[in-house]
Amino acid sequence: MSKVEEFLTKAEEQEIVEAIRMAEKNTSGEIRVHIEKTTSMDAYDRAMEVFHELKMDETELKNGVLIYLAVEDRHFVICGDKGINDVVQHDFWNCTRDIMVTEFKKGDYKQGLIDGIARAGEQLHHYFPWKHGDTDELSNEISRG
Repeated sequence: MSKVEEFLTKAEEQEIVEAIRMAEKNTSGEIRVHIEKTTSMDAYDRAMEVFHELKMDETELKNGVLIYLAVEDRHFVICGDKGINDVVQHDFWNCTRDIMVTEFKKGDYKQGLIDGIARAGEQLHHYFPWKHGDTDELSNEISRG
């Protein structure tokens, strides 16, 4: 098994998918998690590449959030599209990262991801509340590279 396959159990993956579903329940925003073994690129640049590959930049309100992890490299990036970046406080992504790092340092990657997803969902709900007719534009499943 690779480090990516060992990173989360199937049950933990389902808890993360459920956290995404719950976070998106009250917002038009979209949250995705992408996990891969390693990257030869700068982690932020790779996260932005994945963001585009997953078509997260094609949401109607430009309010997608990606949590990208390169497991073997021990790097992760949280990035948002223009719509959310224009409205959240300037330290939002750093505060979210810090919440996740607290759990990651304990080895609890599932909880770190769930905490980051919940925080992103709160901000998305605040700035992009769900309205009648909103649809889930992107899959909630964890993607892999």
